[in-house]
Amino acid sequence: MQLVKVGLCAFGMSGKVFHAPFLNEHPGFFLSAIVERTKEESKQKYPNATIFRSVEEMLQSADIDLVVVNTPVQTHFEYVVKALEAGKNVIVEKPFTVTRIEAEALVQLAKDKNLFLSVYQNRRYDRDYFQVQDVLNAGKLGTLKEVEIRFDRFRTGPSAKAHKENPELCGSGALHDLGSHLIDQAMQLFGNPEKLFADVFSMKGQGFANDYFEILLYYKDDLRVRLKSTVFSKEAHYAYSLHGDKGSFLQERTDGQENELVLGAIPTYNEDWVKPLKDPDGILNYLNEDSVFERLVTSSEPGNYMDYYQGIYEHIVLGYALPSPGSEIIQNMKIIEASLKSAAEGKVVLL
Repeated sequence: MQLVKVGLCAFGMSGKVFHAPFLNEHPGFFLSAIVERTKEESKQKYPNATIFRSVEEMLQSADIDLVVVNTPVQTHFEYVVKALEAGKNVIVEKPFTVTRIEAEALVQLAKDKNLFLSVYQNRRYDRDYFQVQDVLNAGKLGTLKEVEIRFDRFRTGPSAKAHKENPELCGSGALHDLGSHLIDQAMQLFGNPEKLFADVFSMKGQGFANDYFEILLYYKDDLRVRLKSTVFSKEAHYAYSLHGDKGSFLQERTDGQENELVLGAIPTYNEDWVKPLKDPDGILNYLNEDSVFERLVTSSEPGNYMDYYQGIYEHIVLGYALPSPGSEIIQNMKIIEASLKSAAEGKVVLL
């Protein structure tokens, strides 16, 4: 196989959990360089990767083809520019950037340099999201009328990550963090809305970045899609609630890849590696071909974040479509900015 040499810009949770394990197990990639500013934690699992003390040093010295920018969002623009200027293809963690203008500038620079720029939207590869896609593709709900997608947590104390918690930093807070997942899924499932109304604030109070948001997306044909997140949800809601004129579908958030990776699971190339579900995780109640309502419990099939990196590899080697290109994620940034504007002004914002 053609070997793609990769440099990782940080070895925090993102590097340890979402990137390094997959790059190490995929036979088409070689994890050649890792930035650790003061530590050498990566040596234990990835002894063949050279440690660099800064992104700049890695870009100047490392033999790499692809750079993964997985640093705090406030640094994404700076490091992606430097990587592109160094002639490297780039994967950047979500959220793409702090602002839409930054996102547009990076996409244009990548185009000018004839390099690719992909945003790591890993929740496109969750088992629960796949199940929602399958139900929609089957058409069992008829014409959709109302959809809600949630990503809730119970984290009532302050976060140790200043870049996510400090309200003075642009790009901090749940809207950029979890909102980038929900917005991306809504865009993938339903396309671009016509307008939106949003409520965004901090339930923990002043001194904290936003930890609650509710975004109402208005689509043609009277479809309403609600995106919501809170850190004060001790009991789980259904992550996906879809209602159409022929029935409803409720889907739990059951993808366990992140949890298993945190506990040390090794993702296996070219096969399912996650633990099977013990119980069904969805309810489908719809009008069947006999015009009788049928209520079914459903079980989702495993997701796999390795599929993202397989898509990256196939783009490099075979010229297949690039997974989540930056040009596509610009629209997500527009939704984030419009949501902040709507919340600040208390008005519906046209898109």
